[in-house]
Amino acid sequence: MPSFIRKKMGLLPGRKITWKYISKNEIRLLVGERKPKEKGAMRGAMKDYQVGESGTTADWMRILREGEAP
Repeated sequence: MPSFIRKKMGLLPGRKITWKYISKNEIRLLVGERKPKEKGAMRGAMKDYQVGESGTTADWMRILREGEAP
């Protein structure tokens, strides 16, 4: 689909579209309704992987920086 059509229609990645055959020379593009983004969908996901205390931002930055050291 040409980008100017996507932009004009405000289509974002992941939006459901359906092509409908009308005639030999015509098709129709049907755009599904937008589903609202789930706020906080990832909130709490880290708890599945994290063991122990969550730590502060400074703690996490220290751990990440230790991994960067040569």
